[in-house]
Amino acid sequence: MQLYGILIAAALAIAAFLCTREEKRLSLPKDTGLDIILYALPPALIVARLYYVIFSWEYFKTRPGDIIKLWEGGLAIYGAVIGGAIGVWLLSRKHKIPFLQLADIIAPSLLLGQAIGRWGNFFNQEAYGYAVTDPAWQFFPIAVNIAGQWHLATFFYEALWNLIGFVFLYMNRIRFEQSGKHGHVFCWYLIWYGAGRFVIEGLRTDSLMWGSIRVSQMLSLILVICAAVKLIADARKSRIA
Repeated sequence: MQLYGILIAAALAIAAFLCTREEKRLSLPKDTGLDIILYALPPALIVARLYYVIFSWEYFKTRPGDIIKLWEGGLAIYGAVIGGAIGVWLLSRKHKIPFLQLADIIAPSLLLGQAIGRWGNFFNQEAYGYAVTDPAWQFFPIAVNIAGQWHLATFFYEALWNLIGFVFLYMNRIRFEQSGKHGHVFCWYLIWYGAGRFVIEGLRTDSLMWGSIRVSQMLSLILVICAAVKLIADARKSRIA
């Protein structure tokens, strides 16, 4: 519980630092970077938990008291992204700053925060994959020992994928901005995270399900397609112009 909270706090602190740097680089109003975090955090936590509870209702309908036990895990990343986007949209309306510009600012921090947050899954012993029965592969970081049984360390795969994605976005964010269109950094976030999550989700044993469909895989595919369509459409408009 304590380590999980520390990791979340560390991720938020780093995100606030990076957003503040971007605020200054882009000459946005003072405290815009911090406001992004403050506006995004409450709805992100609420929707992340609500998302998890809805798709785990068979468990929670007989244990309603467990709904508020956030410290035991059960925060869905896509729920956090949806909730955070609502908060950032409200901020954009208040300060009359384009929503997609604010989304571009926070996108690299999202990947870094998700990379850090995945280690919370390790400490809570969740978000792991199928059992690894071959002793030759029973070692970290390929596998992780959960209650005496080795499983694929899917939390680590995603943490590493997100960390590489953060470096990619942060190093290329200015180049993406040169297109003259807001939202390209955020689109690359959706593509990078969505592609990795789609593959890794297929290895997990605790996926949130909608019937026989893994919810995160379905949502990943939708978001990757939507982001790719925007990037392609903007590229075509630029060539025509």
